[in-house]
Amino acid sequence: MNAPGKYAIVTAAILGFGAARLPYEAALSKELRDRNLFPVRLDIDTRERIGQTFSAVSLGGLRTLVATFLNLRAFTAFTETRWDDVAETFETIVALAPRTRYYWETGSWHQAYNAASYYVNDTKLPPVRRRYEWRNSIAKGRAFLERGIRNNPNDWSLHNNLGFLLTDPNKFTSFRDIDAAFLEAADHYAKAAASPGALDYVNRSRCYALARVAGHEAEALDMARRLYQESRKNHTPTLLCLLFVLESHEDPDGDSIARAERIFGSLETAYEQLSMHWQRTRERFPVHGVAQALGAMEIRLGIPAAESVINQPLPAPVGPDTWFQQ
Repeated sequence: MNAPGKYAIVTAAILGFGAARLPYEAALSKELRDRNLFPVRLDIDTRERIGQTFSAVSLGGLRTLVATFLNLRAFTAFTETRWDDVAETFETIVALAPRTRYYWETGSWHQAYNAASYYVNDTKLPPVRRRYEWRNSIAKGRAFLERGIRNNPNDWSLHNNLGFLLTDPNKFTSFRDIDAAFLEAADHYAKAAASPGALDYVNRSRCYALARVAGHEAEALDMARRLYQESRKNHTPTLLCLLFVLESHEDPDGDSIARAERIFGSLETAYEQLSMHWQRTRERFPVHGVAQALGAMEIRLGIPAAESVINQPLPAPVGPDTWFQQ
């Protein structure tokens, strides 16, 4: 057989082998992407943002290294309060490393916490502008974290961080519907609890969020009772107070003294913890039956009326209305 004929046979064999491999490699690539073991392709905007050199390195498989350098760049922008640069840099970072929890959480934190706090204290800007930037920063941090969850739906920490943001007293007043924020927080805490690696406190946080929504008292009470029975680690002051409050809502005519002693272990402990709960007005926890119970306990404990906690002024509200006064 002459040389051209041999080359034709070899070429045909190579092409045939390549064609046979295509379905297998396509299926393998899909499986690797589904398992987050195959990096997503960089889009053109990302390549342009990181520059030619970094793009070449990233395409060479060192995206994590490039993301690390960019994280240092973002930190410099943070120290110089260049918030737009911080946000833009983290957009590039998560495009390079979308499966890295740290970058989603840190990028969100810079916007929802650091930038938001900056605008609370930046008196050089007019109050209306500061309030707008404060709210906008929180919204950006929330949206960034939500994108992180969409990219990593089974990451318990991302769900937990969003739940924390939605129930933060310094943040939830920026949301249009606070009850909706509490319900969304409870949902994300539930998803966090159902994900691998979740810590014990996530279920307690879910109960705390749900208890603050009118109409969900029965569901929150069932959860509080279950947590109380499961472990003494769940006997935190907040959970004990909510258990008392939710039982008082369910049975307002019950013996508040007996209920307090059963839940808290002693009248003195009940009085101390319910007194603190009564004063946590900023956090919007329910207080069903607390004033009545405190009054009854003060009589039993011999506390003078002048020292009564329910006769003391509640802490003044702190929030946007005081932060951004003219």
